[in-house]
Amino acid sequence: FVSISLEFFILIIAAMSAINNSNNRVSKLLGHLSPSSSSSSSSSSSSSSVANAVAAKSRKKPVVVVVTGAAGNIAYSIIFMICQGRMLGADQPVELRLLDIPPMAGKIKGVEMEINDCAFPLVAKLVGTTDYQTAFQDAEIALLIGAKPRGPGMVRADLLKANAGIFAGQGKAINKWAHRNIKVVVVGNPANTNALITSINAPDIPKENFTALTRLDQNRAIGQIAAKAGVAVSAVRNVIIWGNHSKTQYPDVNHGVLLNTPSSGLSTPIRAAVNDDQWIDGDFITTVQNRGAAVIKARKLSSAASAANATVDHIRSWILGTAPGEWVSMAVA
Repeated sequence: FVSISLEFFILIIAAMSAINNSNNRVSKLLGHLSPSSSSSSSSSSSSSSVANAVAAKSRKKPVVVVVTGAAGNIAYSIIFMICQGRMLGADQPVELRLLDIPPMAGKIKGVEMEINDCAFPLVAKLVGTTDYQTAFQDAEIALLIGAKPRGPGMVRADLLKANAGIFAGQGKAINKWAHRNIKVVVVGNPANTNALITSINAPDIPKENFTALTRLDQNRAIGQIAAKAGVAVSAVRNVIIWGNHSKTQYPDVNHGVLLNTPSSGLSTPIRAAVNDDQWIDGDFITTVQNRGAAVIKARKLSSAASAANATVDHIRSWILGTAPGEWVSMAVA
């Protein structure tokens, strides 16, 4: 089963240009989130930018977003990013569904309290639940974060077996209740395998609508290159992650460039700019491959904020598109 999952979810690069140049598949993925052409806005002569923002928000239908493992550390970081508009845009309201297992119901309630206390204008509706139907009914985006972590004495086969039941159940729920064009990103590890299990159990949903997170690895690679080259991370483009989100992944800079290097308007291949093949082919790769373990060793906790940020990046690029010529990495069917 593991070998099947690796073949099924071997990483390809979603090289998405601007929305106007998107291919048919991307157009299909984006379609149902576009504002309705029949929507109308009430004209207002108010000069207040706040009033204009509220009016713009009111013209858009809230997008139903499900976050699983909602009482966990990654979810705690990501939920507030979503509520601030970092994932779907500053004018896109959301209906937020927070799902976790019954023992976490009290913690979900606490998260709900904090969201309400923030008074986020973009949160049109907030639901905390331990029930699959309540969470996934007509859901349009699902962030599957919750997964059983590897415990003492567990081997990989034990972890796969434990998570198979979780993601099979969520796949069935998605198949039964979610929007037919739902977009799913699996964050809970082993992400690629869990994404496969989810998609197999949701046969009525297009396979291309299931993805697994490798954007965290791409962001880690970008950070390493930027530090080595002495440039801003915004200058690093088109680093690729091949393979699974694991120590077998291959961070690839051979198609990457540094923008505005050595001067404004010019681009330089990353290898040429760094000018240290030994580092690129050695320490750079192993650092990215083992970054998660290094974070755990340093802070005694796994990556949470960086994983949340990468998940937001993943969905934003998928739904809203990328800059012209920009490539992003995700595991896809």
